Amino acid sequence: QVQLVESGGGLVQAGGALRLSCAASGRSFSSLSMAWFRQAPGKEREFVTCTTKSGGSATYADSVMGRFTLSRDNAKNTVSLQMNSLKPEDTAVYYCAADRYGLGYRCGSVIPTGDYGSWGQGTQVTVSS
Repeated sequence: QVQLVESGGGLVQAGGALRLSCAASGRSFSSLSMAWFRQAPGKEREFVTCTTKSGGSATYADSVMGRFTLSRDNAKNTVSLQMNSLKPEDTAVYYCAADRYGLGYRCGSVIPTGDYGSWGQGTQVTVSS
């Protein structure tokens, strides 16, 4: 298992930007697909974005396409989420997650949350209108 710690959340006005980071330790980070999910109060956890082990490609939820950008640095064992043009509906706790099976090529919105074996503690993002 890999240990994940998110940071960078906070309160921002609509139209603003935040950058979330996820630091990984333990199992080989560079072999794992990584993803970001979010969960708003009273709602189910939802997919935001993911990337393969190389970071060469990423998939985004329609709701964040064009506003959020995922990147990873395998040398630093980090994955980051740049969030621009934030909207009140982006308010949620954001979690990073690591692929459970070491299938570093898997990345997509339909991959079950159960296929992610490691999760961070989450970081709160609040967007005011």
